[in-house]
Amino acid sequence: MKILQYLINGISIGSVYAIIALGYTMVYGIAKMLNFAHGDVIMVGAYVSFCVTNYLGMPVIVSILASVVVCTVLGITIEALAYKPLRGTPSLAVLITAIGVSYFLQNAAQLIWSSSPKNFTSIVTFDPIHLADGRIVITGEVIITILASVVIMAGLTWFTSSTRIGKAMRAVSEDRDAAQLMGINVNSTISTTFAIGSALAAIAGVLLCSTVPTLQPTTGSMPGIRAFTAAVFGGIGSIPGAMLGGILLGIIETFSKAYLSHQFSDAIVFSVLIIILLVKPAGLLGKQVQEKV
Repeated sequence: MKILQYLINGISIGSVYAIIALGYTMVYGIAKMLNFAHGDVIMVGAYVSFCVTNYLGMPVIVSILASVVVCTVLGITIEALAYKPLRGTPSLAVLITAIGVSYFLQNAAQLIWSSSPKNFTSIVTFDPIHLADGRIVITGEVIITILASVVIMAGLTWFTSSTRIGKAMRAVSEDRDAAQLMGINVNSTISTTFAIGSALAAIAGVLLCSTVPTLQPTTGSMPGIRAFTAAVFGGIGSIPGAMLGGILLGIIETFSKAYLSHQFSDAIVFSVLIIILLVKPAGLLGKQVQEKV
């Protein structure tokens, strides 16, 4: 029964990684850049939800909506001020800028909310489900997290394949210049991508802190790195790949901590990633693209 409990816990934390990885994979798929500030947007979303609930006394749903709105505006602002002026420049310049934005957000959060940890109240209020005479416990956080990841992935898949904006995103992803010649506003499409990715980061931040109820300025750093690993694991640029990579990463991490070593679980996870990339460089569901020189 312990194995089944570990599997459920792994799918739960993996679902959070999957939601974060979806933000990474969308931005990379459309804008062809790695937004390493994404993990810090998660942290901002969690703090906004915390403040709205604890300081303003608003209901949970209001705090989640406020978090989504703030992070969406933040994502659009970051893209407009930090990344948009660098289009057409070498990718190294964008990468360094993303790291700079990450440090800026962390230090700004430390100035606003201080570095002391805060206790985050879970957004889930219903009782856990006990199975097998109490040997298997499925908490409300686990149920909500898994359901949220499935709904978000299905919604994004439908959005990118069936809506006008989604089709524009796919066109920009395939060939930015050709899309612009066909009348697609590339700048607006990329801004929309950042908005969606940042909104997902807000939801992931609230779910993450509901599972691990400690909030501080570095909250999103390690989950952000793991989610980026999940995106690469599943095939960065692929929405189903981000989902698959996140869940597999969560399961591997949970079983590594349970049966091998809690201290070396990250090393084990990254070792598995290296092996996968050696066998399939594009990731599990990624497509190998050959460029003509």
